[in-house]
Amino acid sequence: MGGVIIWLSTLVTIGAIWLLSVLFPNEITQKLDFLSRNQTWLPLFTLIIASLVGLIDDWMQVRDGGGSYVGGLSFWKRFSVVILLGLAGGWWFYARLGVDSVHVPFYGDLSLGLLFIPFFIAVMLALFSSSVIDGLDGLAGGVMAAIFSSFAGIAFFQNQIDLAAFCSVLLGGILAFLWFNIPPARFYMSETGILGLTTTLTVVAFLTDSVLVLPIIALPLFITSCSVIIQLLSKRFRGKKVFHVAPLHHHFEAIGWPPYKVVMRYWVISIMMAIIGMVIAIIGK
Repeated sequence: MGGVIIWLSTLVTIGAIWLLSVLFPNEITQKLDFLSRNQTWLPLFTLIIASLVGLIDDWMQVRDGGGSYVGGLSFWKRFSVVILLGLAGGWWFYARLGVDSVHVPFYGDLSLGLLFIPFFIAVMLALFSSSVIDGLDGLAGGVMAAIFSSFAGIAFFQNQIDLAAFCSVLLGGILAFLWFNIPPARFYMSETGILGLTTTLTVVAFLTDSVLVLPIIALPLFITSCSVIIQLLSKRFRGKKVFHVAPLHHHFEAIGWPPYKVVMRYWVISIMMAIIGMVIAIIGK
């Protein structure tokens, strides 16, 4: 349940700064307060709800299996929660914020109309499927740190200062967790961390209108999901595997890479793709 470090530290930081602005209203505290309806309410709500669902799943696993990865909420229950969160988020963007299009870099806005809502749900489900990346010490934390750093930069350049602050505080929580998760790990992110981060990432990507750059910024997540899908389809229709083991990071282990080498090379790729994606999102407006 180490993911609690991430979302709880974010919640405490946001709450403490907001409380300071209420109790001691002045120019400094008002500038520090980044809890705003149009930028941070929705990602914070998504983070807390999804993380609490993940926490219940983690607690049930420990209760039912004595700490082993058995028990917990079924896949379909977690899948349903993600769909409901995606439906609520998509509706909020469409009905409350008046958003029904996505920005295509170097082209312009592409109107989706009512299809915006199912598209929002599909993106959230795609990121949810990438939660299988949480399989090696330091892997998920390092990848997520690079991704949220990139979106903090995008939000800042778009003058979404509150959202940039939110991503930065969330990044701080991830780094605090990662300090104890690097090999040999003392904490594990588990569902309460990865479920909250992947669903929140969806909201942040749409708030910055850079969702079509998400496959670049979050390339390791998408590769991880694709490797599982390719493996399943190959076994189903060809009767043989493409990878020794899926997801992809375990394939690299199977061919002889030590876990720390897999993790650190993923970090390098994550940082590189996060920078490339951030540049495309900024100059492609």
